[in-house]
Amino acid sequence: MPMKLSIVLSTHAAQFQAVALKGDFETNVAKIAGWGYDGVELAIRDPRLVDADELLHVVSAHGLEVPAIGTGQAWGEEGLSYTDPDPAVRAAAIERTVSHIPFAARTRAVIIIGLLRGIVRPGVSDAQAMDWLVDALQRCCAAALPHGVRLALEPINRYETSLVNNIAQGLDLLERVGADNMGLMPDTFHMNIEDPVLEDSLLACGDRIFHVHVADSNRWYPGAGHLDFHSILDTLFDTGYQGYVSGEFMPLPDSDTAAQRSVAYLRRLALSGLAD
Repeated sequence: MPMKLSIVLSTHAAQFQAVALKGDFETNVAKIAGWGYDGVELAIRDPRLVDADELLHVVSAHGLEVPAIGTGQAWGEEGLSYTDPDPAVRAAAIERTVSHIPFAARTRAVIIIGLLRGIVRPGVSDAQAMDWLVDALQRCCAAALPHGVRLALEPINRYETSLVNNIAQGLDLLERVGADNMGLMPDTFHMNIEDPVLEDSLLACGDRIFHVHVADSNRWYPGAGHLDFHSILDTLFDTGYQGYVSGEFMPLPDSDTAAQRSVAYLRRLALSGLAD
């Protein structure tokens, strides 16, 4: 099976810097298709702020799929999280996640849980934060299950949160959540910081990899740093993974150049015998 490539596109302006593409939605979708991507991963802060029918019309018109929905802007722009000391904030974070389910069901997209999990706030113990996180994920998975929707938690490096930094911790969390529709989303940038051997961590995931983000060691596009993507992606597909490889990286030297260089580099790897 040829490698399927997507890239993150924000549906609204956002502060998060590692989203290469923002701005006019239809213009960006047209460019993404023209560059040779197969899909577009949508970063959606609040489903109420988008016209789902219009989004799907634009994406479908350009022959693209929506493999995943990013939820991190609810944290970055609004401060929602599963581990906030305020129970109203925790409830709002769960409600926001659940509100993504109808669109995810229509597109068969994975709902990504990144920094929506939050951080350990002052006065909150690590154990309490983890209990809140597990409870929230169980509730979200239960709501998603009847619709055939899956969730994927992204292990994130220690400089952004202390809650689930590496793949081993992510697998432990999956055991606590105990839901078949809950998996992981490895991100090569975070793994380069937290996982001693990326290939070993990917193999340990087995069939619990639901989506994948790629960025190089410097959070630029793949091929701009020192990660061995040939080895990493070979290992990924050795696990039996058949989903998308999705670019989430800094818009450097500029967004269009980064997006084009990423897809060109990854396609060259595929032509050399990777993932075919």
